[in-house]
Parts: sequence; C-alpha cells; structure tokens
Amino acid sequence: MHFTKMQGLGNDYLYIYGEPENPSEISVKLSDRHFGAGSDGMIWISPSSVADFRMRIFNADGSEADMCGNGIRCVGKFVYDKGYTDKRSLTIETRSGIRSLELSVAGGKVTGASVDMGSVSVGEDMSIDVDGKTVICIPVSVGNPHAVIFVEDAEAADVSGLGSFIEHHETFPGGVNVEFVQVIDDSNLRMRVWERGSGITMACGTGACAVTAAAVSKKYCRNNSPVYVKLDGGILKITVLPDGNVIMTGPAEFVYEGETLLC
Repeated sequence: MHFTKMQGLGNDYLYIYGEPENPSEISVKLSDRHFGAGSDGMIWISPSSVADFRMRIFNADGSEADMCGNGIRCVGKFVYDKGYTDKRSLTIETRSGIRSLELSVAGGKVTGASVDMGSVSVGEDMSIDVDGKTVICIPVSVGNPHAVIFVEDAEAADVSGLGSFIEHHETFPGGVNVEFVQVIDDSNLRMRVWERGSGITMACGTGACAVTAAAVSKKYCRNNSPVYVKLDGGILKITVLPDGNVIMTGPAEFVYEGETLLC
C-alpha cells in the first residue's frame, strides 16, 4: 500500500487515495511512532458525488474525526500535486459538510491553502470540576467539538493532564478537543492543544478557528480582521467574518512517500 506523509504546522497525517475495508485498524497500526510510519492519524481521499473529493479522517487511536483543518489543506495539495485535478478552487466533502479551498501554487506545487471552514458556533461559559477545582471552558463547534480555555500563560498550561481529563469528561460524551489559549493582543493568540483521539499535537486547524471565534465572542479580538494563532508547529491566519463563517489560511507540506505491506 502506497502512502504519502504530509504535514501542516507539524500536524502530520498519512494520505492515501482510495479506501480499504478497515481504515480504523490500519490507522492504529501505521500511526504508531515506534512500530509504524508515525503520524497523528490517516486521511483517506476518494471521489465524491457532492464535491470534488471526499476525505475521511482517522485519529491515531482509530477513532474517526469529523473534520481536520490542517489535514484538508494537505488534501488540496495531494490531489493537485498528484494530478487528480488542475483546479485551484476545490470543494471537499467531510463528515462536517462540504468545505471550499483556494489553493496557493508556486512552481507547479501547492504551498498552502485558504479554507472556508463554515460557520463556527460559540457557546456560553461552562464550569468543570477537576479534583475539586473549577475550570472554566467555552464549548465551540467547528463541525467537531472543542473546549476552549483562556489562560494567562499557554506555555505553563497542563495540556496533557487537564487536556486528557476534559477530553473524557462526562460533559462531552463523545470526547472533545481541548485548547489552551493566551491572548497576546487583539491580533495574536498563543494556543496549545490536546486533540481528541491523538493527544498533544503540534497544531490543530479547527482548534485555531475555535479559539479565534471564542476570542472574538469575548471581545479579545475583532471580527473581519486577521488573527494570527501561534501553535507549537507554526502560525495560522484566522479571520472570523461578520456572518460567522471562518477563513483559515496556512501551509501544506510534503514529508515523504512510503510503501507498506500490512500483515
């Protein structure tokens, strides 16, 4: 089986055109960083009857995700660079709905993309009890669930301990992505993330959209103005439009090609 490893700000996945009968099992095997190729998960690309292409995302633990912001940019790079399309404006079918991409191309290769992530829904503050302490988080939906926590210092945040606890909290029966975000100013945020099904990752595109929408709702940032979200793997540009839709712009990079014989 041939695969392509790509990454967006260090959020790395294995990409394959076509879909096997057991994508969850294969994702667990190949995502393992010691016994497999190593990745945050796998993304399977196939034709779509309602869009240009369809993507399915499986996390490293085998669970299927609804959407992946960094992954969808790499899907655009995959289908363009490999000649499946010559279009620079694409639609991609996901479990969260159809998303539109505008590809950035240089030297015949895609370097990044802007993605219309659709409408983002920001909820009211909620309290979660953690070992007798109250943690305030904001539930946000970007087609997939997020719990956004504003902190004074993102570098000091207990991403692994608190993130893992909240991911499996009864408040979120299907699990949740957890973001820890520090407001630098009205145009810059610092974010670290615990991703549902994958743990700590270098970046999360939908998470960057979630924290920006939450910051706009709190008046920390402005809508219709670019906000630069600094993640462990780099920076994403996020703009919350007046109608509530969110535009995400960032890179998509090739890592290597590989082949594996699964047994």
